[in-house]
Amino acid sequence: MNIEQVRFNMVEQQIRTWDVLDTDVLDLLHTLKRENFVPPSQREFALMDIELPLSAVAPDAPDAIRERMWSPKMEARVAQDVDLHGVEHVLEVGTGSGYLTALLASRSAKVTSVEINPTLAKFALANLAKAGITNATVVTGDAARGWAPAAPYDVIVFTGSMEVLPEEVLAQLKPGGKLFAILGKPPAMRAQLITVTGSGGRNERTLFETVVAPLTHAALAPGFVF
Repeated sequence: MNIEQVRFNMVEQQIRTWDVLDTDVLDLLHTLKRENFVPPSQREFALMDIELPLSAVAPDAPDAIRERMWSPKMEARVAQDVDLHGVEHVLEVGTGSGYLTALLASRSAKVTSVEINPTLAKFALANLAKAGITNATVVTGDAARGWAPAAPYDVIVFTGSMEVLPEEVLAQLKPGGKLFAILGKPPAMRAQLITVTGSGGRNERTLFETVVAPLTHAALAPGFVF
């Protein structure tokens, strides 16, 4: 089957049915070729409704990379729900292949993306360059508690789950800023959009339930003491 027909089917059958109706996001899924952000051996799976292992980025050391790409519908839903308008500075924690980075960069002024695995960071940088994305910076580092050097941000997106959200991360948001995170433990995790208010408060909205792999060095919930 022609890959553009496969892409059309992905958008119509996977993405739209998951409440992604923003036409700008849907158009991006056609123009940003997802198959160009995966290892060559995985290209045939790039448009499937699955989490795609990235171990093939380092074929000589497959155990060195345990990260997975989110499914296309997850990436699209997040790109829609953080509601970007081309003027925001976005922090992405966990670059992975760089595809979500590209979606966010295409809808914002600037993306700072932090990836703890240097091999993945290099892979993502190359993918972004080939896609012509010039407003995304990929940094190698640990941003499990945010990334203060480039703060403050309008939007923060965590691509790995956490049991709890470190409070210091919210301090890196501008007033009115938004944070997307997947919180909890398997099998009960919730994708949340948190908006900070000018008075120091916050509003929380649960978007959907899911289960994804934890962020490296993610914050843990306090244990019970008996």
